[in-house]
Amino acid sequence: MPTLALPRSRILGTGHYLPSIVRTNADLAKMVDTSDEWITERTGIKERRIAPEGVVTSDMAAAAAREALAAAGLDASQIDMIIVGTVTPDVPMPATAAFVQQKIGAGHCPAFDLSAACAGFVFGLSIADQFIATGQMKHVLVVGVELLSRVTDWTDRTTCVLFGDGAGAAVLGPAGPGRDGAKPRGVLSTSISTDGSLAPALRIPGGGSVAPTSHATVDQKLNFVHMKGQDVFKSAVKNLYSASANALERAGMTTADIDWVCAHQANKRIIDQVVSRLEVPSEKVLMNIERVGNTSSASIPILLDQSLRAGKVHEGDTVLMCALGAGISWGSAIVRI
Repeated sequence: MPTLALPRSRILGTGHYLPSIVRTNADLAKMVDTSDEWITERTGIKERRIAPEGVVTSDMAAAAAREALAAAGLDASQIDMIIVGTVTPDVPMPATAAFVQQKIGAGHCPAFDLSAACAGFVFGLSIADQFIATGQMKHVLVVGVELLSRVTDWTDRTTCVLFGDGAGAAVLGPAGPGRDGAKPRGVLSTSISTDGSLAPALRIPGGGSVAPTSHATVDQKLNFVHMKGQDVFKSAVKNLYSASANALERAGMTTADIDWVCAHQANKRIIDQVVSRLEVPSEKVLMNIERVGNTSSASIPILLDQSLRAGKVHEGDTVLMCALGAGISWGSAIVRI
């Protein structure tokens, strides 16, 4: 007997949250030895958002989630699972997703965090897709959220120029049969990977079982992000290309079938090199790095939601998402909106 294809999941609604405080390159030039020209040339970033005191990770996640639920036309009580991608949780335990569940008024659905850093949203999307495709869940909320300003060493110009705070969310549900003659909507394919041998290239060394929080770890700034920039850059270009190629192959597509590339906004030079290798024209590349910086796992859902609300991305458009972060972990997804 022929094997029946699993039903697809699709994005029903998206939302995002960005704090109101803007920290420009000029502001950073007053804090460390840098300049607007230096930052812009190397990263493409002009400014980033910073969460005010009193705002925590779950606050931002909940705000993005509420927007996504409204866009999907769903109540929080209809959510069957909450997945939060973050490396900056409210507390080490319990999961930030538990706080999000309470803040949006969801029921007693399973709620958990995953730690894939900048690739967190793509990993979460892939997991949600599996649960929906197998019929175990109907509606899954996936959030990418980071409060990186609290784990950034603002005296280190190699990292402090990069990061910003924010949250993005998507509600996934069954794709349904679709209109006659229309191309199938939904998550068409995903590809996720990790190479643990590269873990030292991007990490927060302190605060875990290796180096529990102490006066010594705080004094040594081990509670902040540490990065080997060149190692991450090389890995990003190579692996974002390979993951994107894998996702395209699994979907039976080529880059000619892609309407938009929605890449993690880590560094404009990385994005430029990846899309060049994929031979995607620049007019198909979505970008907001100039105004929000690197928001890690929040990057892709923020950019996607902004592009949808601005009327740039439309229903039926096919989007290639790709991201790489600490782990080193990377992933991609092909989604028809």
